[in-house]
Amino acid sequence: MAGAAEGQKRPGGRPMPPSGRGLPPPPPGPRFPPVDREKTCPLLLRVFTKIGGHHTKEDFAVRGKEPKDEVQIYTWKDATLRELTDLVYVKEVAPAARRRDIRLSFALVYPDKNGRFVVREVGKTFSFGSGRRLDDTKALAELDFQIGDYLDVAIL
Repeated sequence: MAGAAEGQKRPGGRPMPPSGRGLPPPPPGPRFPPVDREKTCPLLLRVFTKIGGHHTKEDFAVRGKEPKDEVQIYTWKDATLRELTDLVYVKEVAPAARRRDIRLSFALVYPDKNGRFVVREVGKTFSFGSGRRLDDTKALAELDFQIGDYLDVAIL
């Protein structure tokens, strides 16, 4: 019986037609190795916050003159946007960030091949969340974060 998988028969004993799809894909796994947080030293993540929108690339153009609204967080590359939301929310001093209905928009800030900064939005979360909304489960490593990149957080 060409094309029928062995043991797969329709009710009545006739073989099922071939699916044409082949084997199902393996279950998705992490695209990066998990970090052993007990044995791996955390990295310093410089996070810049702004109410109403993201900083512009010009705000980062001069080294040493980055925006003043900075929060420094020690974390790992497997940290999710939910974890970072909770850390920024706790450390953020702006009263607007303490409301329950606030959205946070995350952007990576890094130099391009010519040395000019790029601000690239990578995800959004709510100030309070269950881990199942928007981009809560995205990890820094999944977003192509490199050590030395900044994180810009717009409080919306």
